[in-house]
Amino acid sequence: MLILKRHYQFWFSIIALHRIGALVIPASNMLKEHDLEYRFNSAEVSAIVCTADGEVADEVDKACAVSPSMKTKILVNGQREGWHDFNAELSAYSTHFERTAETPCGTDPMLIFFSSGTSGNPKLVLHSYQYPLGHYVTARYWQNADPNGLHFTISDTGWGKALWGKLYGQWMCEAAVFVYDFDRFHADDILPMFKKYNVTSFCAPPTMYRFFIKEDLTKYDLSSLKYACIAGEALNPEVFYQFLKATGIKLMEGFGQTETTLSIANVVGMEPKPGSMGKPNPQYDVQVLLPDGTPAGVGETGEICIKLKDEGVPGLALCYYGDEENTAETWRDGYYHTGDTAWVDEDGYFWYVGRVDDVIKSSGYRIGPFEIESVLMELPYVLECAVTGVPDEIRGQVVKATIVLTKDTVGSEELVKEIKEYVKNRTAPYKYPRVVEFVPELPKTVGSGKIRRAAIREMDKAKYSK
Repeated sequence: MLILKRHYQFWFSIIALHRIGALVIPASNMLKEHDLEYRFNSAEVSAIVCTADGEVADEVDKACAVSPSMKTKILVNGQREGWHDFNAELSAYSTHFERTAETPCGTDPMLIFFSSGTSGNPKLVLHSYQYPLGHYVTARYWQNADPNGLHFTISDTGWGKALWGKLYGQWMCEAAVFVYDFDRFHADDILPMFKKYNVTSFCAPPTMYRFFIKEDLTKYDLSSLKYACIAGEALNPEVFYQFLKATGIKLMEGFGQTETTLSIANVVGMEPKPGSMGKPNPQYDVQVLLPDGTPAGVGETGEICIKLKDEGVPGLALCYYGDEENTAETWRDGYYHTGDTAWVDEDGYFWYVGRVDDVIKSSGYRIGPFEIESVLMELPYVLECAVTGVPDEIRGQVVKATIVLTKDTVGSEELVKEIKEYVKNRTAPYKYPRVVEFVPELPKTVGSGKIRRAAIREMDKAKYSK
C-alpha cells in the first residue's frame, strides 16, 4: 500500500512495484484506523510506504495490531521506531532492473483500487498490466496532453484519478505533469497557478469547477490554459456555460469508473453538447441495455454496459478481488455492468441519468436526479446540490433537493418557494422538489469528491419514514 499524498516518492515506488510484480494499492492519507484495518485485512497487505505527515503513521500502527499480514513498514520524509527510513535507505539499492521471462505483463494482476464506497464497504478493484495502456486515450484524446505543455490533474495519489492524470497516459504522451500538494481545496489558491506555471491543460471534478465559477474569474490570468476537461460526476450545463464565458474554453466531459479507464467522452475535435458525456471511447464496445438485456432505443434510458472479450479489454478491471458474488453480479451475460444509467440521442451522444439505485420512483414516474440538479445549478445562489427521493405515503417517493447555498445567501421559506417555482417552470411538473433542505455541505467520497446520495438517503430515512 502507498499512502504518499503528492510526494515525489510515490512515482518512485509505484513504478518499482510494477516492475517487480507486487500488487500496489494507492490509498488516501485521510484513512483512519478502522478504514486501514479493513483494507489491510481484505487485501492481505504485507508492506506499506507511508508519509510522515500528520498522524497517518499512528493510524497505521494501530491498524497493524490486528492485521497479521503486515510485515514491512517504510516511512517517507521522517523517522519512526519500527519503520524503515525510505530516504536514508534508498541509496543502498541498485538503480538497475533487468527484465526476465518471468517479469509480469499482459493480464497479470498489477494494481488494486478500493472503490469510492458510495454504498457499503469499498470493493477491491483488481487491474492488470493492460490498465496503463487503456489510459493512452485518456491522456492523448481527452485531456489533450501536450508534449510541449504542462498538464494539471487535481487529485491526491491515493485515488484512481491520479493515475488517470498524473502517470500512465501522460508519460506515454511524453507530457510533463504539474503536481501541487494541498490539504484542502481553495479556488483562490489554485487559480493563480495557471499563469505562474503556464499550465496548458487541466482536469478536475465538477466540484472544483463549481467553486471556480463562483469566484470572480476576471481577477485571474488564465491565458496559458488551452484545454480543460471534467469528470467524476455529470457536468451541469450551467457550469459549462459559466466557464466558457469566463475563459472561452469548452469543458470536455468524460465518463469512467474505478473499474475502467475513460469509457465515454468528448474527445479532441468533437463539438461538445453541454451536459452530455460525449461518445464511447473506441477501445470499448459500449452499449446501453434495458433490464431484459436488449439494446435501448434512441432516447430510452438503460444501463451503460461494456462488452467483454476473451482476450481481455485493456483498461477494464479483471474482477473484484476476493469477492466472487459481486464479481458475478457485475461481469455477467457477456458484459461488464457499470450500474450507471444513460440515454443516447439521435447523434450518438450519451446523456447521464444516474446510478441505478439513484432513480426516484414517484407516482409511477421514474425520475433521474441529474436533470433536476442541472436546473437548480442555474440559480446563482446554489453552490452545490443533490437530488434524492424521500418516502411519501401517497406517491411512494417525492423529490427532495439538498442544497448548499453561496456564502452570502441565507435560506428561508421564501427562497424554498422560489426554488420550487423555478424548477416547475423548467421541467415537467412532476419533477420539481417537494422537499428542499439547506445544508452547510454535502457528504462526498473522500478524494474523488463524488456526492454520496446514498448517505443523504440514509440520513433521511429516520426523518421521513413513518
